[in-house]
Amino acid sequence: MNLPFLSKRISGMALMLFTRQLSAMIKSGMPLSKSLNIILQQTEDKKVRLAVDSVAKDISSGKSFAESLRKTEAFPEMYCSMSAVGEAGASLDTILSKLASYLEKEEKLKSKIISAMAYPVVIMAISVIVVSILLIFVIPNFSEMFTEAGRELPLPTQIVLSASTFLSDYFILILLLLFAAIFGLLSYVRTPKGRFAFDSFVLSIPILGSLVKKASIARFSSTLGTLLHSGVPLIDAMKITASTAGNMVIENGVLKSLSSITKGREISGPLAETALFPPMVVQMVAVGEETGSLHEMLMHIADFYDTEVDAAVSRMTSVLEPIMILLLGVIVSGMLVAMYLPMFDMVGNIQ
Repeated sequence: MNLPFLSKRISGMALMLFTRQLSAMIKSGMPLSKSLNIILQQTEDKKVRLAVDSVAKDISSGKSFAESLRKTEAFPEMYCSMSAVGEAGASLDTILSKLASYLEKEEKLKSKIISAMAYPVVIMAISVIVVSILLIFVIPNFSEMFTEAGRELPLPTQIVLSASTFLSDYFILILLLLFAAIFGLLSYVRTPKGRFAFDSFVLSIPILGSLVKKASIARFSSTLGTLLHSGVPLIDAMKITASTAGNMVIENGVLKSLSSITKGREISGPLAETALFPPMVVQMVAVGEETGSLHEMLMHIADFYDTEVDAAVSRMTSVLEPIMILLLGVIVSGMLVAMYLPMFDMVGNIQ
C-alpha cells in the first residue's frame, strides 16, 4: 500500500511555487543550474530540496532537465513531458509559466472539491460525537432514575436506553470495528478494482456525483489543452491527461477513446462514445478540431466547468447545511423527548 508521507512526489502547492520561481529566474536570463541552486538555498520544503538537489547534480553531469526530473520520481509525467518540449524548443521559461498557471488552477479546483466534501463529513462527525456523549454520559442518569421508579417505560424510551446500554458496554469494541472497517475500505480503494468501484459509486451520488464529474471534465480539458498548447503530441497528451483525470471511470473512458484515436479518428467521436462527456463538451471539441483551435476550445471548456464547480459547491452547501442541522436537531430532540415521556406519565398519574 502506498503511503502519502513515504511518497517522493512534491505537493501541488509546493510544485506550483517552485515552478513560478524557476520560470521567473530563467525568463530574467539566469542559467538553469544557477536558478536551481538559488531555489535550493531558499526553499524549506524537504521534498523540494531533495528533488531540486538531485536535478541540479544531474544537470551538472550533463543530463537534460526533463531527464533529471523523471529520475527524481518527484514530478508528475505531465511536468516532465512539457519540460522536454520546452527544452527542445528553447522555450523552457514559457512552458514553466504555463505549468505554473495550470498547477495554480489545479490547486484551486482541488480545494473546492475538498471543501465541498469536508463540510458534510464534519457535520456528520459532530453529530456522531454529540449523540455518543448523550448516550454514554447523559442517558444512564435517566436509566437509574427510571429503574428506581419501577414503572413500565414507553417504547421510544426503551429503545434509547437499550442503545445507551449497548454503546456503553461495547464502546471499545465498536471503535475497534470502526477503525478496522475504515482501514479495510481504504486498503480496498487503493486497489485498481476497489478504486474503480469507489469512483463509480461517487459518480452515482445525486449531488456529489455531478460535482465530481464536472471537476473531472474541467481537469481533463485544462490538462489536455495545456499539453497541446505546449506542443506535446496528441497521443502522448491523451495518455497523460487520462492519468490526471482524478476519477478512474473517466480515466478508463479516456483510455478507451485513445485506442480509436490512434487509428486516425478525431477526438470528439470516441469521447462521445464513452457517454461520460456532455454533448456540449463533445460539440465544442468537434468545433475546435474543425477550426484548428482545439487547445483554445479545451481551455474555454475548462473555464466553463470551473465556474460550474463553483456553482455546484455553493448549491451543495446550501442544500446540505439545513438538512444536516435539521437531522441533528431531530435526533437529539427525539432522544430528549424519549427520556421525558416517562416523567410526563408520572406527573399525569400524580395529578
